[in-house]
Amino acid sequence: MAETKVKATPKASNSTKKSSTPKASSTGKAAPETVQQPDPVLPPANGEAQAATDAPKATPTTNPEFPKETYLRWYEQMQLMRKFEEKAGQLYGQQKIKGFCHLYIGQEACVAGAVSALTKDDKWITAYRDHAHPLALGTSPNAIMAELYAKATGCSKGKGGSMHIFDKDVNFIGGHGIVGAQVPMGAGIAFAEKFNKTGNLCICYMGDGAVRQGALHEAFNMAMLWKLPVIFVVENNGYAMGTSVQRTSNVTELYTLGESYDMPSEPVNAMNVEDVHHAVARAAERARAGEGPTFLEFKTYRYKGHSMSDPAKYRTKEELEDYRSRDAIESVRHTILTNNMATEEDLAAIDEKIKAQVLESVEFAENSPFPTADELYKDVYVQQDYPYIHD
Repeated sequence: MAETKVKATPKASNSTKKSSTPKASSTGKAAPETVQQPDPVLPPANGEAQAATDAPKATPTTNPEFPKETYLRWYEQMQLMRKFEEKAGQLYGQQKIKGFCHLYIGQEACVAGAVSALTKDDKWITAYRDHAHPLALGTSPNAIMAELYAKATGCSKGKGGSMHIFDKDVNFIGGHGIVGAQVPMGAGIAFAEKFNKTGNLCICYMGDGAVRQGALHEAFNMAMLWKLPVIFVVENNGYAMGTSVQRTSNVTELYTLGESYDMPSEPVNAMNVEDVHHAVARAAERARAGEGPTFLEFKTYRYKGHSMSDPAKYRTKEELEDYRSRDAIESVRHTILTNNMATEEDLAAIDEKIKAQVLESVEFAENSPFPTADELYKDVYVQQDYPYIHD
């Protein structure tokens, strides 16, 4: 059945606006004609950022669409991501964590809403801003913190560090440091799922800078040609490293890039975890029905710089505070309390539990050993007796 595609909309402004979304998916279920969403606040060409003063603030959902267990799970997952990364940032400042460290703070709904919409057998792959995804999927905070410390007990045995978190047990196929390289890999994972007739899919995340890589366009073409079960997600936080999307791309409504390949594509307010869940669920339904990939533009925002070495001087304090006022965690918290799903004391207990988890992960990392020298020769080749390894 033919897919109704999203039509191009005017370029992003610095205010909240309505953008078109597909009127119907291939399943025949109607989707909203418009979605009220915050666009990433984009500075004009002169680099002077403007704050979006009329954007929606963190407000509760008055008529919750999901049971309280889902909202409580979202709250706990997003709080774990937030508190773990706040501690990681602190430890980086203390030089406990070295190398590069890219934090996800502010973007937690991009992951939490997708986890609830997919199954435990689906595969995940992303770029190097990769701590939050495995945390939400169930990887032990101990193993991730130990990896940040480059310890042998880390999930990549201390050899990957912050940018290369992997956990096969939860089907997290890793964070990848080469911009856009994970996009054709995500298509390849989806090809394997289709070839093996598993009924599973791959969700492939990328940053907004990656959409200008040629590999993305090659992967999009192949994914559509072969109808691969993959959900491509661009986390558009407004800046490719420290340069705004407006200054680096002629196309600022990034989801429209999928239209070149007749790929079902839509923008998503990714500061709202419910919207993320719905968009991913629609895309997953199409993928499992054999109808191929979807391209989702998650409009989101990171509160920290591109990496810990980035002072983020390319944006104003007003812009940052505006987005903090739309915080996804606070919105879920308000929804829980407003609808009597839990009490302040219940949420405080969750917060204390997470604080203990994070402190335990730090203690675990501190007390773990570094890898030994012979680890250099391990995990390089699958074949254990590979003949070209020499002492």
